[in-house]
Amino acid sequence: MDTYNYLQHILLTIEANIKTKLTAANLAKTVALSPVHLQRLFRLAFEQPMAGYIRSRKLAASLEGLLKSPMRIIDIANEYGFEHEQSYIRAFKREYNMTPHEVRAQGRITQIVPPLHLAPGNKVGEGLFLGPDFVMVPTFHMVGRLHKIPFAVSDKRAPKVAKDFWDRDRQRITNRLGDDVYIGLTRCPTPITDFSYYLPSVPVNKPGTCPEGLTADTFPAALCARFHYIGRHHYFDLNADVARAMYAAIDAYETDANAKYVFTEDLVYFERIAKGDYDGTYCKMEWFAPVVEKR
Repeated sequence: MDTYNYLQHILLTIEANIKTKLTAANLAKTVALSPVHLQRLFRLAFEQPMAGYIRSRKLAASLEGLLKSPMRIIDIANEYGFEHEQSYIRAFKREYNMTPHEVRAQGRITQIVPPLHLAPGNKVGEGLFLGPDFVMVPTFHMVGRLHKIPFAVSDKRAPKVAKDFWDRDRQRITNRLGDDVYIGLTRCPTPITDFSYYLPSVPVNKPGTCPEGLTADTFPAALCARFHYIGRHHYFDLNADVARAMYAAIDAYETDANAKYVFTEDLVYFERIAKGDYDGTYCKMEWFAPVVEKR
């Protein structure tokens, strides 16, 4: 299986077996992965623990029996795989800030965690591309080597200059904030140019003085659309095929008439890769661009 099919299978299996005892160990067996491997993949993709998601989905499913039947609380707890009535009640109160008895008695509308789902458009080769979600990015500074890259070759050249920078220039930057994070900043001078300026870089604590041949830049605080890619390979193997698929997905969002936000006219965006996200099998890349609410 590829990354998309692994996770699609797990999400469907959870929903199909919501009343059974679901653990990382028994789910991992269905896709021939180790439990640790599966849990890390789930967290990389969906940015939440798999166990917490399963618990939320069980509690959401249990509301139907709670509100539509006279079943005892202990029987509902047992039906959804909770070993004890009190463990169900405690989990329920953490989730909804009310006990099952209070929900039943008060008849209040309760917001639930809906099932996660993947669509064919999330599949990128053997990887997975998700988003957008929307995050507030604080101001940060970076130092790197600036390149002027024609759009026609950017999908091939940008990964190459990124690797060259990481291998050759990174260690020269003495005020960098650790050795974990790579930032690739793109600025387009105007909408009609056929090139962009690309800055493979690392974050620094303040711009300061740059080593010879390098350039400092600052990304101002902004509300951003964030997309992320999960690939079953090393982050050095991010390539033109991944870049093309990623930008196709981003373009699809940009032309979505129902989107709540639109990209700003600043013509700036960046990708972020953290070494710590690579677990020996899967890497992760995030892509951010400033947005404003559609008028």
